[in-house]
Amino acid sequence: MTPAIMYKSGGGEPVQFSVNPAEFRHLVYTPEFKLAEIELNGVKHKCILKDIQFHPVTEKVLHLDFLELADGVKFKASVPLRFKGAAPGVKAGGKFLTTLRKINILTTPDKVVDKVVADISGMGLGDVIRVRDIDVQEGVEITNNGAVPVASIEIPRALKTA
Repeated sequence: MTPAIMYKSGGGEPVQFSVNPAEFRHLVYTPEFKLAEIELNGVKHKCILKDIQFHPVTEKVLHLDFLELADGVKFKASVPLRFKGAAPGVKAGGKFLTTLRKINILTTPDKVVDKVVADISGMGLGDVIRVRDIDVQEGVEITNNGAVPVASIEIPRALKTA
């Protein structure tokens, strides 16, 4: 059994418990953002996995930290960044480069998203998409610095000299 703790997002005493490692594999070993439903003493709690401690040599999970989500209370999460569309700059011979794989968001449990999607269909050679250019649904706020580049299309050397 692996020790775990569940913190309350609205405040209150944290709850300590143990969990079977097979029951949380799908939460730990995935690049996706997932909500967890934890049942303690017959009561179900909607949570997110906040932190994981691994053994430095064996990589075995030593401890899990969960955050229980309270209705109407905002929480911070890190979700994967995905791209949609076909960039004309890539079709013209450019190389698509990503600089961010995860985006930090602030939202409530009823508005939570499992990923943030950036549209690259308007990117030409040498163009850059920044955090401020990403559109998200209402109720979700991106907390990363807006000036940080997310993706770019590099002009290859062969096209620069032509």
